Amino acid sequence: MDVSFLDVRAINARHADELKAAAARVIDSGWYVLGEEVAAFEAEFAQWCGLPHAVGVGNGLDALVLILRAYRTLGRLAEGDEVIVPANTFIASFLAITQSGLVPVAVEPDTQTFNLDPARIEAAIGPRTRAIMPVHLYGQLADMPAITAIARRHGLLVIEDAAQAHGATWSGRRAGAFGDAAAFSFFPAKNLGALGDGGAIVTADPVLAQRVAALRNYGSLEKYRHLYQGVNSRLDEMQAAMLRVKLKYVDADVDRRRAIARRYIAAIDHPDIALPSVSAEERHAWHLFVVRSAHRDALQAHLRAQGVHAQVHYPVAPHQQPAYAGSLRDDLRLTERLHDEVLSLPIGPTLDDHGVERVVAACMSFRSPT
Repeated sequence: MDVSFLDVRAINARHADELKAAAARVIDSGWYVLGEEVAAFEAEFAQWCGLPHAVGVGNGLDALVLILRAYRTLGRLAEGDEVIVPANTFIASFLAITQSGLVPVAVEPDTQTFNLDPARIEAAIGPRTRAIMPVHLYGQLADMPAITAIARRHGLLVIEDAAQAHGATWSGRRAGAFGDAAAFSFFPAKNLGALGDGGAIVTADPVLAQRVAALRNYGSLEKYRHLYQGVNSRLDEMQAAMLRVKLKYVDADVDRRRAIARRYIAAIDHPDIALPSVSAEERHAWHLFVVRSAHRDALQAHLRAQGVHAQVHYPVAPHQQPAYAGSLRDDLRLTERLHDEVLSLPIGPTLDDHGVERVVAACMSFRSPT
């Protein structure tokens, strides 16, 4: 059998009885929107993150947008303000900024970790800069001590895009607990994945949490009283119930991901395959195991021929997308090279040792076309 990139069905099958019982509980309750399951998940997820507040929303993009919109209503951000963001991220990070009437300032990454380079952040700060949005790309924490120190010096907000970083920690603090607020996605393929879309914001700021809670629900905290021009972006009861089950297993799943990553790093030694650089194991939750190769497409085709399914995250950088044609800086050469070279190897909590060794063998048997 082929080695799948990620077997979401197998991941959920391990907890099938619990998931079905949770679904039945919601069905029997007769309450399907903003009920006890959402409230319980918000409390449990906040505690797991080490923060006092979590607010469930419709998806990870909405989580980012609602944080930014909340800060606008609170007077911390205004139309045209700039937000520093890594150039080499999924387009959702950029969409959240522009949909909030703000201006993304794309910054090239650190060449080793693919995350925001603190030195380049300093150089990008201008008179309209109001926030930094570090993305914990592929599951590895950005250099949050350095980034938060820069933010303090310049009076900037820090909004973590933690959509890929469930389970990553730094000196005992989890992803999401470093900035002023953080956004998570619960897309089914995430380390903590729902059985559909879902997202959450986490924060230590009760005022921000209450504002997001209103904005997600038509701008209302009390039925038919609308304080703000909000949206409908609510984590539903069924997904909250699914997430409550799966939250109990995230840490064990991340431990398995780390074990697979250790094996890849120890066993793949190929001149045409550059392995990811990790400053400390705990800082990486290994949502993705991303290698680089100047012969990326040939490597992916070779792996597929060996029955190993690898994927490209992401083939086109945000500044090169038609959606942003002519509106972003276009001198991001390092970012463009990364997007041309990155390839994600199979990794996940249900990938067994035999599958891991097949991935290793397939990588080691690659012969470059030049």
